Amino acid sequence: MKKLLSITLLSFMSVGLLAQTDANMGIIPAPVSVTKKSGNFKLDKTVVLISSDPANSGMADLLNAAIVTKIGAALRTVKTAGPTDRAIVLTTAGADKLPAEGYTIDITDKKITITGKEAGLFYAVQSAVQLLPEQKSGQVLIPAASINDYPRFKYRGLHLDVSRHHFPLAFIKKYIDLMAQYKLNNFHWHLTDDQGWRIEIKKYPKLTTIGASRNGTIIGHHPGVGTDNEVYKGYYTQDEVKQVVAYAATKFINVIPEIEMPGHASAAIAAYPELSCFPDRDTFVDAKTPWSGSRKGKQVQQQFGVFDDVFVPSDATFQFLENVLDEVIALFPSKYIHIGGDESPKDYWKESEFCQQLIKKLGLKDEHELQSYFIQRIEKHVNAKGRSIIGWDEILEGGLAPNATVMSWRGTEGGIAAAKQNHDVIMTPGGKIGLYLDHAQSASADEPTNIGGLAPYWIAYAYDPMPKDLTADQQKHVIGVQANLWTEYIATPAKVEYHILPRLFALSEIAWSPLASKDLKNFTEERLPVHLAKLDKSSTNYWVPTPIGLTEKVLKGQDFNIQLKSPVPGAKIFYTLDLTRPSEVASVYENGIKVTVPEGQKRILKTIVITPGGRRSVVTDTILNNGANLDTKTK
Repeated sequence: MKKLLSITLLSFMSVGLLAQTDANMGIIPAPVSVTKKSGNFKLDKTVVLISSDPANSGMADLLNAAIVTKIGAALRTVKTAGPTDRAIVLTTAGADKLPAEGYTIDITDKKITITGKEAGLFYAVQSAVQLLPEQKSGQVLIPAASINDYPRFKYRGLHLDVSRHHFPLAFIKKYIDLMAQYKLNNFHWHLTDDQGWRIEIKKYPKLTTIGASRNGTIIGHHPGVGTDNEVYKGYYTQDEVKQVVAYAATKFINVIPEIEMPGHASAAIAAYPELSCFPDRDTFVDAKTPWSGSRKGKQVQQQFGVFDDVFVPSDATFQFLENVLDEVIALFPSKYIHIGGDESPKDYWKESEFCQQLIKKLGLKDEHELQSYFIQRIEKHVNAKGRSIIGWDEILEGGLAPNATVMSWRGTEGGIAAAKQNHDVIMTPGGKIGLYLDHAQSASADEPTNIGGLAPYWIAYAYDPMPKDLTADQQKHVIGVQANLWTEYIATPAKVEYHILPRLFALSEIAWSPLASKDLKNFTEERLPVHLAKLDKSSTNYWVPTPIGLTEKVLKGQDFNIQLKSPVPGAKIFYTLDLTRPSEVASVYENGIKVTVPEGQKRILKTIVITPGGRRSVVTDTILNNGANLDTKTK
């Protein structure tokens, strides 16, 4: 029997029409509420910008800069409007009654009123910028509406590992810009690890003269096909750190430094071998491991993974770490100081006579309790400086430090356990939940070298950071959510952008928007295309989604009528059925792909999306099968 398979076609719409017909008016993350009204506000050079409070001048400048890109001129800024003026008003009046970080935008045909204070007003401006459509027939029309908005979680974080690969200061600021545009407010800066120490510590100069440099980096995925034999180095001076912190503050972003301990310490130990349980022992490097330079003495790691040489829990080590943290605390006003605590092997501690004697002296049960002692001792020092520690969920093992906040990364269990102990929790699970942005965004062979896993944006979008099996009181300890970008296989700013976009958009929505506002279809087909179209016109790199409509790897039937939609306005879909790789010279998708597959055979539909800016998606392979054995090479 012939079967007709049809994948529903959603008509293509322009960027402006998408934003104006969308219930959320194109805004990411989706607001708490949007009430549309009749009419439009016409934005042109005659409109005045009212910002009577000098403290809001920066917000007015930010909005005006965006308006210039739409109408070719800045608005005249005044303190009050005339009786016939059409105006955009920035105000704090009534903002005290709004939730923390909340704002409102009211749009009529005569006036746009943007209300908020501090971070709330900043986020209001970000939403207002997103509301600005492209010109149509020489006009910029903004639909009348009332928007009420505030965040679901107070902690909305994004992490960047600069140890495995170091990134320029200008790019760190661009990373912060992207966060701010989508209402993220905590930048987790992973500054130290086995492959490099990236922050200047004046008391210990070898941390950067030795610890910030490795003799090579593996080529390809671990364990690699060799090394590049190139010295890799880089770090941030304290003056540069101050610049980043100050810049982030203008965007209402808190910068959280991470200094790893007791594990992931190879770079620090290479600089100061006395921090090891075995200072005279060479860094272990398997004879078969690709390596550049000397294998003698303590080495900054060139491989990626977890290593046995961790900090010895001696008084001298604690003095070193306290001195390091004192300099870090002086640079970062953040309430939180991240001390790592993850992936710290216990083999050297088990072998160390000093560690075994310390376990007995302290009356500890085992090496896990020794790690708990280590973390708690560090916490006391950090608390004495008026700060609090965050640690990865391994800090639960052996007993949780009294005031610690836990980042739950090995699934959700650690976060649930910590919340039940009345500790604050930040949910940042990897694996199948999708918040590890170094994972692949598709199963295509075209994906660049990555750590593995599969985490397309729709997986993260589906995640609810609030565990259902906590009581209402316990749920109060879940303060937010974060996505992490580890950079073992990410060496350039362009690849960072490829990995975080568009997944950053999904993160922002699960961190900010109420559950009731989440709608994957609306996000994917109406709002995401608008934002991707803007990226496509910029110098920012991003992962181009595959065609909307191909949701299965194997489609069964004989007669297929495949209807697709481009994920980026103006992009074209090219396809082949002859097993060749599609490109601009392949068939271009127009009004469906009709394929008849003889009984017992299959066809492979290959597609690629090419955007107006020349960006390309990965190639998809969709099998159209009519009873063929999929293990054969049936044409």
